[in-house]
Amino acid sequence: MATQQELAGKSCEPCRGGIPPMDRAMAENYLVQVPGWSIRPDPDRLERDYRFSNFREAQHFAMRVGDLCEAEGHHAEILYGWGHCTVTFWTHKIKGLHENDFIMAAKVEGLMDEPYAPVSESMGDVSPTARHG
Repeated sequence: MATQQELAGKSCEPCRGGIPPMDRAMAENYLVQVPGWSIRPDPDRLERDYRFSNFREAQHFAMRVGDLCEAEGHHAEILYGWGHCTVTFWTHKIKGLHENDFIMAAKVEGLMDEPYAPVSESMGDVSPTARHG
């Protein structure tokens, strides 16, 4: 079984459908390679909730996850709000899990190692205290 780093080094293969989703036992073997993620049922999907100290950090992370998904051609469900971002993967064409989902989870983990970079100063202060009635 691949390590998290080995999974992150792989690229997603296009899934054309017509194959069964990964069975639960195999999915649980892969799950060991992406600590912090869990398998949710109906359909089986891979999910993790990340915590941040404010809304902007959660939003920035959600944008980075979205950019990664677009680059890999394998898209996540991303839900974020103040201090959290939930990322969920499953392969829609097979209505369940595929190795690609675990590859993407490993790649998302790598994003957590990158430092937070605030939005460009050119946007000005967009905090609630900067608003004027």
